[in-house]
Amino acid sequence: MNISTIDIIILAFFIIGIVWWALRNGKSSDSTSYFLAGRNMKWPVVGLSLFAASVSSSTLMGHSGEGFITGIAVFNYNWISVLVMVFFALFFLPFYIKSGIFTMPEFLEKRFDKRSRYYFSFITIFGNVFLDAAATLYTGALIIKLIFPEADLFWIILIMAVVAGSYTIVGGLSSAINADMIQATILIIGSAILYFFALDEIGGWEELYNRFGDGVWLKLTRPLDDPTVPWLGMWVGIPILGFYFWANNQVMVQRVLSAKSIDHGRKGVLFVGFLYLFTLFIFILPGLIGRGINLFGVDNLPTEIIDGSTLKSAYGINTDQVYPRLIVKLLPVGLIGLILAAMISALTSTLSATLSSVSTLFTMDFYSRIDKKADGKKLVRVGRITSLVVLVIAILWAPFIQQFDSLVAYYQEVISYLAPPIVGTFFLGLFWKRSNEKGALWGLVSGILVAALIMISKYALGMEIPFHFLLIAPIVMLFSVCVNVVVSLSTGLPNAEKVAHNTWSVKIWKEETEELKGVVWYKNYRVLSLLLVIACFGMYILFF
Repeated sequence: MNISTIDIIILAFFIIGIVWWALRNGKSSDSTSYFLAGRNMKWPVVGLSLFAASVSSSTLMGHSGEGFITGIAVFNYNWISVLVMVFFALFFLPFYIKSGIFTMPEFLEKRFDKRSRYYFSFITIFGNVFLDAAATLYTGALIIKLIFPEADLFWIILIMAVVAGSYTIVGGLSSAINADMIQATILIIGSAILYFFALDEIGGWEELYNRFGDGVWLKLTRPLDDPTVPWLGMWVGIPILGFYFWANNQVMVQRVLSAKSIDHGRKGVLFVGFLYLFTLFIFILPGLIGRGINLFGVDNLPTEIIDGSTLKSAYGINTDQVYPRLIVKLLPVGLIGLILAAMISALTSTLSATLSSVSTLFTMDFYSRIDKKADGKKLVRVGRITSLVVLVIAILWAPFIQQFDSLVAYYQEVISYLAPPIVGTFFLGLFWKRSNEKGALWGLVSGILVAALIMISKYALGMEIPFHFLLIAPIVMLFSVCVNVVVSLSTGLPNAEKVAHNTWSVKIWKEETEELKGVVWYKNYRVLSLLLVIACFGMYILFF
């Protein structure tokens, strides 16, 4: 793929500009400034940062690739997640912000005890380093290598790591968030431009519908045996994964914790929910259009859905190349550089979010307990060292991921086994006052043991699991919740003070109702939440 000098210059100026802007807006005078940006961010910044952190380079590849393979089914993950965001904003978010926590595991200690906190923190750190950071570097490097095939994979990984690490390690979360704000804007604008060029190439929306209106290409509801998103899995599996990603994931929630108030945090989450409704058009449909315009020059491609491995083996089509090919095929000189900047934005924002997450988790959940006399400046120094160590490990590990294709390919599936116990524990902790520390611990441990048993059976022993992973997730969660309930009822009462401060009640809802009296509708988060829910179901009905 030939890239013009003008596009390379645009890309270089973008990278330099982002690093300069992020460092200029960095805050690292104390631990609150470094790890939570001083808890002073307004809702538009929170929302844009959440969007940028959630859209990785693998998201761009995966969404467009899935659009090419199966149509719009993958959008089910996004619109269901918007409903999850609304629920999170209404019920969980106020407790997170009011408690003054730095990390998600810290909330488990406030509700239960330190054992649950350390357990969740360790699992999160491990996943952030070896799955999130390394996988982000690797998939991002694959995209860049498709455009610059002569470049060495390791050097691409190293350069990308240096770009993201240069401002995250020095300036902390405030640098990352301020960079995210610019990167999210570029990502949205660039992807929207590509969508309109793609739509024009195929002949407009009417022609797109004529090509793919038959069958399930443009339908969200799929049969129960659908390999992508079976309809039952859409309703019972995706909400669990969505809740883990948006309400339990330190990478995401850390941005919410930086909000200057509960109201700004809520509106930031609702804002990113609104933006996510457009991912159908800017990320997924371009992939489907790529199939309609014969992006790979394969004239005998059947009209029915074919899985990605068969497309690669039988037709020589690598769906990871859909997004880069669309860029080079459809866009003029200059705009290619802009879209490449959007792709780099997706990479660096996700990587910086992961670095900030691990830094905060290790420093606040572990180091602060070891050195209880450490002041804010020392905690910042430890956080920087942690980020650097994580970055080095991710750089060294990322090239090896190509030997373990399943690490990236099955990331969503692995999370569907690991997330349910954590989601169940948080739900019981907030909504069931009788859940105690022993119930929480045994619920977490039993859930992870069941998940490990399933993964070993499937990947190590080669056994065939007869259920889609979206149907396994609620089973694992139900088992974990049952263990939590049985152990809690069989042991002593939980700490009354912890329960009083960290569980939801109808009284809280009534108090918030009083506070909202007289608030104009477009500033009322409940009205905005309702409108967002209506928009979600409107899109679902439109593409039912």
